[in-house]
Amino acid sequence: MKPGSCISFAISFCLAFSFTANAQPYPSKPLRWIVPFPPGGSTDGFSRPLAAKLAELLGQPVVVENIGGAGASIGSDRIAKSAPDGYTIGLATTGSHAINPHIYGTKLPHDTVRDFTHITLAVSYVNVLVVNPEVPVRTVVELIDYAKSNPGKVTFGSAGNGSSNHLSGELLKVLTRAPMEHIPYKGSGPAMTDVMAGNITFMFDVLITSIPQVRAGRVRAIAVTSAKRSPYVPEVPSMDESGVAGYNEAGSDLWFGIVGPAGIPRPVVQKLNERLIEALRAPDMRQRVRLQAFDLWTSTPEEFTRVLKSDHAKWGKIVRAAGAKID
Repeated sequence: MKPGSCISFAISFCLAFSFTANAQPYPSKPLRWIVPFPPGGSTDGFSRPLAAKLAELLGQPVVVENIGGAGASIGSDRIAKSAPDGYTIGLATTGSHAINPHIYGTKLPHDTVRDFTHITLAVSYVNVLVVNPEVPVRTVVELIDYAKSNPGKVTFGSAGNGSSNHLSGELLKVLTRAPMEHIPYKGSGPAMTDVMAGNITFMFDVLITSIPQVRAGRVRAIAVTSAKRSPYVPEVPSMDESGVAGYNEAGSDLWFGIVGPAGIPRPVVQKLNERLIEALRAPDMRQRVRLQAFDLWTSTPEEFTRVLKSDHAKWGKIVRAAGAKID
């Protein structure tokens, strides 16, 4: 071997050895889990135990950070702009990733399909339509007839413009052409308070916060948004069952999923997918999921992307028909 070749070989060997020696299996340091909503809500209550379980399985801490604001777009953008090394992941929802692009339009600083790695779906959930018990309706058809007979009288609340419970109501308006006025609130809690007080007629909300009020007789549940009845309130019919044909097909799927920035190496994505699914299927996590009235819904990264693209298109139609937007 020529002297020059020997030197080149030695340098290459040293570099390769140095890389091998310094390379560490993933993960070799703590992970950051971003919840793009304020602390204390269902997204936070779901994320923290799942992050703790993931930490057990990965052998590294998973630090949860709440970055709320602008309908989850601020925290979601922080995920999208992070280094694609698998050390920053976070929660995605139907609202943050399928609805926000249509509500915020060009003001949204990221593309929810292109700028994220979709690691796995986690759970699905439904909204339930609840009315003030003094409103003289017990079915969705009766609510529609009541709205048409009393124009300007029927109102519905939500957690704010563009929230999933806002668009659940807008979808009902679009499909039935019933005159109903949307009243946005800063969160679902204040909206539910006003339904119970009779200040607004109805709202759609998640089961975990609605069921206690239904059981106490403070509100009346008349339909769920899922294709089938929910096992958590089996006595409550679905929208399609209630005579609102096409509600489910139009866009009633609601979910939480786990995402990271685009470009995470495939082996890291695969490991995160496997460990997250293992964490979600653990008996104690399954129990937590049930207590929050969620249904387990795990997937491959590719399946998650397909669901997101489909829901992006469905909710886009609803947003356009409703004329909903953030000014």
